[in-house]
Amino acid sequence: MKEDKLWNANFIKLCLGNFLIKFSFTLIVPLLPLYLSETFGAEKDTIGLVLSCYTLMVILVSPLSGYIVDSFPRKAVMIFCNFLFFALFAGYIFAGSLTLFAIFRTIHGAPFGTSVVSTNTVAIDVLPSSRRTEGISYFGLSNNLATALGPFAAVFVLQESGGDYQRLFFFSMLIALAALIVNSTVKIDRKSYVTASRKILSLDRFFLVNGLRQALNVLCFAFSYGVISTYLAIYGKEELGVTTGTGYWFLLFAIGLMISRITGARNMKKNRISRNTAEGILVSVLGYFIFAVFKSPWAFYLTPFILGLGNGHMYPGFQSMFVNLAHNSQRGTANSTMLTSWEAGVGLGVLLGGVFSEYWGYHFAFYLALAVNVLGILLFFFSSKPHFEANKLR
Repeated sequence: MKEDKLWNANFIKLCLGNFLIKFSFTLIVPLLPLYLSETFGAEKDTIGLVLSCYTLMVILVSPLSGYIVDSFPRKAVMIFCNFLFFALFAGYIFAGSLTLFAIFRTIHGAPFGTSVVSTNTVAIDVLPSSRRTEGISYFGLSNNLATALGPFAAVFVLQESGGDYQRLFFFSMLIALAALIVNSTVKIDRKSYVTASRKILSLDRFFLVNGLRQALNVLCFAFSYGVISTYLAIYGKEELGVTTGTGYWFLLFAIGLMISRITGARNMKKNRISRNTAEGILVSVLGYFIFAVFKSPWAFYLTPFILGLGNGHMYPGFQSMFVNLAHNSQRGTANSTMLTSWEAGVGLGVLLGGVFSEYWGYHFAFYLALAVNVLGILLFFFSSKPHFEANKLR
């Protein structure tokens, strides 16, 4: 029997558009602590506060994003938010004070959150139902590759521009424009998705209640990633003497992701969602252990490869859990719940990581990341996994 086609034109465009959105975002994230420190003289705890405001906005808008995506034409929502995401990059270029930068950074979280939710949901809509779980894994590869390659490209752009952060911001803006153009060419058949009734308002329209355990789980793992990924550049520079290692760190992360996604897609194709997720979280904890315990360049560079192997299994596994716990008319809500829990975890990691590293040192913050990661593993095996297997709809 012939399989349904996975790589249709719309899915390919959405993978590319999603890659460009995330690439433009992650192009600046790891270097923002250095930018705020060097340009405005901000302290570590202030940096954590400024950067976490962006995440707070994403968290606040994500539940509403799911409702909007499930209630209105999804492509229209996607294009409108893509445009706002592109336009607000200009704020970084013209912000002349720390306060003004913080304002633009915070506002920028709203269109980013809705763009990610809408793009993910439209991608699920255009996938054939028989290949949906496998497709989610490959779609997530575009997301994770952008997260990994963006910082590597950022270091290169910054070096070539002589340390001019304004050029880096402008380059990010151009990439966001490219994402808008690509996504605008996607053709959506309204029959391919089901919109929820706008007359019925309940908590489940804004947050996937059936996925609460998975949301708490994702929050734990995102917290650990938020601590490590945000402060590794300053940590490497101040304590290891690694001044150009951030780009290579994320490149190694990307290599791990690519290997993991390719091998993990086989499990997803066979609908082994829980197994794929379990493998990912067990591999990841090893990376956090190495980064926290060993203060050396080899640990600095080995960790991202291990985390890439783990995240490449874990992230699509959890996303598939959310989608399979939701009805078709709740796909936007499922994706927004995943995003909310991830961004909430990252935001807490950024904020608390800054506070703990300021007063007790970086390794104390890294040990905290490891402890929260272990807590997430226990929650997965004793709560999230059994709940998913008992309540999945597909």
